[in-house]
Amino acid sequence: MDGERSTPRGRRHLWIAGAASLGLVGAGLGAWAAFGGEQAPRTGPISASEVRSAADDFLHAWADGDVDAAADDTDDAKAAGAALREYQDGAHLAAQDLKPGTPDGTRVPFSVRAEFRYEGARAPLTYDSALTVVRRPGDGEAVVRWQPQVLHPQLTEGKRLLAQEAGAAPVTPIDRDGHALDTRAFPSLGPVVDGLRRAYAKTAGGRPGVELRLASSAKAGSDAEPPTGTSLLSVPEGAPGRLATTIDPRVQKVAEREVALRPDASLVVLKPSTGEILAVANSRAGGEDTALEGRLAPGSTMKMITASLLLEKKIADPDKPHPCPKTASYGGWQFHNVDDFDIAGGTFRTSFAASCNTAFITQAGRIADDDLSRQARDVFGIGEHWSVGVPAFDGSVPVEHAASKAAQMIGQGQVRMNPLTMASVVSTARTGQFRQPYLVAPSVDHRKLATARRTLDRGAHAQLKDLLHTVATAGSGAGSMLGLHGDIGAKTGSAEVIGQKEPNGWFAAWHDDLAASAVMRRGGRGGESSGPLVGAVLRAVDRGE
Repeated sequence: MDGERSTPRGRRHLWIAGAASLGLVGAGLGAWAAFGGEQAPRTGPISASEVRSAADDFLHAWADGDVDAAADDTDDAKAAGAALREYQDGAHLAAQDLKPGTPDGTRVPFSVRAEFRYEGARAPLTYDSALTVVRRPGDGEAVVRWQPQVLHPQLTEGKRLLAQEAGAAPVTPIDRDGHALDTRAFPSLGPVVDGLRRAYAKTAGGRPGVELRLASSAKAGSDAEPPTGTSLLSVPEGAPGRLATTIDPRVQKVAEREVALRPDASLVVLKPSTGEILAVANSRAGGEDTALEGRLAPGSTMKMITASLLLEKKIADPDKPHPCPKTASYGGWQFHNVDDFDIAGGTFRTSFAASCNTAFITQAGRIADDDLSRQARDVFGIGEHWSVGVPAFDGSVPVEHAASKAAQMIGQGQVRMNPLTMASVVSTARTGQFRQPYLVAPSVDHRKLATARRTLDRGAHAQLKDLLHTVATAGSGAGSMLGLHGDIGAKTGSAEVIGQKEPNGWFAAWHDDLAASAVMRRGGRGGESSGPLVGAVLRAVDRGE
């Protein structure tokens, strides 16, 4: 097969023309029509030289990629041409070396060395096949009898060779510095990386693995059902696409270190001015992603939303008298403060700084049943279908009435949050404007981020931010925020859980343009459990660790 290709058919034409010029008309050359110049159909057994010549002719044309010539060297040029084109265009195979073996009568075995080229992937494919030489009806020429098995021994009627993607394209998420997110160094990011790979397999610019399959012709290319059948060749690795995320490796390192020191802790760190998620950490690596997908009662951290409502409605004022009795009843339920403390002659500021439950319960009758739900949605973006980049729960504050409404005011009842949503709430409290948290910038996939329906009233925002500053400097969060100065704010929380001895401890805070929220299940009071966790992260980042 190497070297210059001979053309048996061309040799026959030259031989016939030369014979005619010599007047050699006779049995040795076959019958020749003196007036019409047409050769009579060849008949009789096919000679060994004809077998070799027909096989060589077909295999040379196929190896050269000359589909028309190869098809003409068969007894069914139309079917052969379609199959050969499908071999090239559908199966994405290029025959590179076709070597005939020793003929057995009219049957010629041959070996195939081809290359599979699809979507940037390349792989060799070798196999053995065979052809049979027959006389073509009409002119009796020795040609290849066409059957699909000539191209591949498993290619029978009703089957076709088809190239297709094998699974999703690999994705390599990278941090904001351009380095791959290493789940060995950052085990908490395991669920995050898995979620990113699923969500962005088609948009991160990677190349999926590919394979060559023996598929049913009836199903191949059908939108109703994907091709099935035997895989003949697989290139599974593909080429990964690089997906930029907002993760800050320095912040993530600190977050991982701190949650690892505490049982059942989850943390999210945000940049309030943009909504970028800088770190996500869970002490239970590989388990439930509580940080992003948890659905837990947030306890008194919910009072940030409730306080904003009371301040906007002028029901409360930071430095005006505000009741904080030991107990308060509403809707048939009696609510208590932790250890039944009370504040005699206090203000809303002192009640908020001490996280007094009854200071809120006593105001339940002054708000409508849907006021708290609307405030959470319209101002803080809760439940507005966040598009974070990975699966995430964006909180829930359903409309409640009677005792359940009062319970939700202090973060109990049916209200559900997680560290992501509470980090967002404290970020909104700092800036006055909700910015949806995200791990992947919307410019990557042109998705639309959620927006709040309105901003917090300017006066109420200034009051709420001031109250949270008091919590961080002189209230229930002061111990956790020691060492942090300037623009700081915090809120503690403890959420009772039925059947659980100790409450879940919550803490949300900011320092300059960095906000964090954490929960420790069964941690007890938030200022003593999650507070030191958040404080340690904010201080470490402030020191540049």
